[in-house]
Amino acid sequence: MSVKNHLTEIYNFLQISDAIATSGQPTAEEFTAIKAAGYQLIVNLSLPTSSNALPNEQKIVESQGMQYVHIPVVWENPTLEDVTKFFGVMETNSDKKIFVHCAANMRVSAFIYLFRRIHQGLDNAAAEQDLHKIWVPNEVWQKLIQEVLNTY
Repeated sequence: MSVKNHLTEIYNFLQISDAIATSGQPTAEEFTAIKAAGYQLIVNLSLPTSSNALPNEQKIVESQGMQYVHIPVVWENPTLEDVTKFFGVMETNSDKKIFVHCAANMRVSAFIYLFRRIHQGLDNAAAEQDLHKIWVPNEVWQKLIQEVLNTY
């Protein structure tokens, strides 16, 4: 099986660009496929207490020579600070292939939507298309999205 096919089996996998892909929680084995696909940085937005979280994810990722950044985002209370940290990581590592995940790709799809609108100048319709492949943000997340768009 090709590496690309293996990536598409990861829960809610979405290829955003040549340099960015997103998904829900990968398994330990799926991190091997992510590495084989050339990703250099893993960004995890889920909480360590998420039901499908890997307790030793950082170790798994770093043992394969990839960098690991964890920005735990509380599902019921995402903050402007979370988004700002995320933007910083994405900007600092813009020369790398980045794989961003959370538990179900819902936090990530909202953050990526905002990143593409604000930092890549993508118009709303194009950015929203990928967001809506995963979900339509609820009230809590709509509020965060509006706050971020108003701030940046």
